[in-house]
Order: sequence, then structure tokens, then C-alpha cells
Amino acid sequence: MAWDEWEQLKADALERQQGSSTHMQLNQMDGGGPTSAPPSHYGSLEVKNDALTKVGKDAHDLYNQLWDKARVHIASSDTAAGSLSKQGFALGAGLQHVSNRWEEQLKSLMDACAQISNHMQVSKKIHDGDEGYIQRQMSSIATLDSGFNERVGEPGEKNKIYGEQSEKKDD
Repeated sequence: MAWDEWEQLKADALERQQGSSTHMQLNQMDGGGPTSAPPSHYGSLEVKNDALTKVGKDAHDLYNQLWDKARVHIASSDTAAGSLSKQGFALGAGLQHVSNRWEEQLKSLMDACAQISNHMQVSKKIHDGDEGYIQRQMSSIATLDSGFNERVGEPGEKNKIYGEQSEKKDD
């Protein structure tokens, strides 16, 4: 970029800034002054977890049912596959393959159920902790902000706590 081009860009930016009446305002609402509403008036970082809790509970229940009912057939299938293979039937190897795949898929499904259930529990705890932290931070900001709004006297008067200023003497 040439120097002249840089200077032109700076001049254009300055012109846009001076011609524009909108500026960013921090800690201000559209109505003007600083916000001193308590954090509850801002809304809250809240997770409505009724549906999430139900999903987590259903995932946990499914995990338990899979543990109790779906694993039962693996041992008997493995036994039958071994017995058929010993007797010289090719069906034994096929049944063993199906049993192995069933066990792999069952473990994958049970892992997914456990992760869903755990995620729902952990998410609620994390969001509850975040909500408390944010509320404490917003509360302390509101308290600090209100301290700046308190006046000792009328506007324009000198604060009496600093005492009277003495006149300087020239020597």
C-alpha cells in the first residue's frame, strides 16, 4: 500500500467518523444513563432442563435395560457357536461372527447412552454454576455502580472531607 493511499484511507475514516452521530456507548441503555437494575431484570442464563432431564433419564434407563437384557444372549450364542464349530458345521463360524458384531454394536449403543446421560447431568451442574457466577459478578458491578452515583453534596460543591484549600504564599 502506498503512502498516499494510506493517507486517503485515514482521511476517509475521519470524515465518516465526524459525519456520523452514532457512537458506541458502554453500560448505557437506549434511554440514556447507566443501568443500575439488579441482575434479575436483565434476564438470566438459564437452561430449561425439564426436557433435557427426561432425555438423560431415558438414556440411563435404556442403558440399564441393555445391560440387563441384551447382554444375556451373548454367552449362549458364543456357546452355541463353539459347539456347532466343534461338530464341523460352518454355521458355527457365522453365528460367532454375528455374536461378535452384536457385542460390538451393543457396547457402542451403551456407551452412547451413558454419554448422553452423563452429559445431561454435567451440563445442568455447569450451567447452574455459571448462572451463580454471573449473578454474583453482575451483583457486584451493580453495587459498585451505585457507589459512583452517591453524592456527598450538591453538584458543583467541593467535598468537605478534603478541607479548605489554603492560599499559596509567595516568598
